[in-house]
Amino acid sequence: MKLWITRPLPDTVIEAARAVCDIEVRQETLPLSGDELRRALTEFDVVLPTLGDAFSADVFRDVPHSRCKLLANFGVGYNHIDVAAAQACGVAVSNTPGAVTEATADIGMMLILMSARRAAEGERMVRAGAWPGWHPTQMLGLHVTGKRVGIAGMGRIGQAIARRCHFGFGMDVAYVSRSEKVLNFPARRMPTLKELAASVDVLVVAVPGGTETRHLIDAEVLAAMQSHAHLVNIARGDVVDEVALIAALEARRIGGAGLDVYENEPVVPEALRALDNVTLLPHLGTAALEVREAMGMMAVENVAAFLQGNPLPNAV
Repeated sequence: MKLWITRPLPDTVIEAARAVCDIEVRQETLPLSGDELRRALTEFDVVLPTLGDAFSADVFRDVPHSRCKLLANFGVGYNHIDVAAAQACGVAVSNTPGAVTEATADIGMMLILMSARRAAEGERMVRAGAWPGWHPTQMLGLHVTGKRVGIAGMGRIGQAIARRCHFGFGMDVAYVSRSEKVLNFPARRMPTLKELAASVDVLVVAVPGGTETRHLIDAEVLAAMQSHAHLVNIARGDVVDEVALIAALEARRIGGAGLDVYENEPVVPEALRALDNVTLLPHLGTAALEVREAMGMMAVENVAAFLQGNPLPNAV
């Protein structure tokens, strides 16, 4: 049985995979090309892909008799895989939920603070040698303690961010979700996303990616936000209408934004990069060694279960 790992992974993960089956590790860090996507399905029994490896319906259509029978995705998000098309070709899909929750929530909290307190703007000022020294009205930002945070998507990561906001910063929590959540802290479920956006000081996007959530944060939602409010996105880039966000930031219709993901990664529009009221991170959500190791080990556990004929621990 042959496993293809499509990106370099931590050594501990590679060794664990090697103990399970015959492996080939691709050394490129960019997503699979079209030819490589088709090679994945024709030359390997199992593939361990990740973000950007676009297993679309067209790819599966070109390989109707796939040798590959499992895409053991490295990551909780799998909107780069057309799951319905995969399953129609007899290809199972798994992911790595849980392993990413706390690390991604940490980045969400960091972006809330960086955006609200203008940290990136201040850091650029210091590096440029343009800091004139402290004075009482310099770079006044939003004090988040005691403010109201809105969570769009109250799953594992949304709840982890909300806990940090409530217990760490005394923030009032509101949210929108497909169902009412049983939580160990007070939180109010709002009827609509626009009502949530209009009522909070910080709006955090924590929904899954995919066609159902594409441009969920659009011009109407941004227009509903208060002029001092900040938007934070740690979900998927295309959940936010990037053109509408740039327009809102340029017109100073919202207080600012903190982004870890982008609509056309790794391309970040020049218009966005030129703004001083947005904090931009290079998709750092899970960028800690122990987290990437945990994600990899979870993916390998899915591979091992598949090879042994057992149910997948994390089937999509």
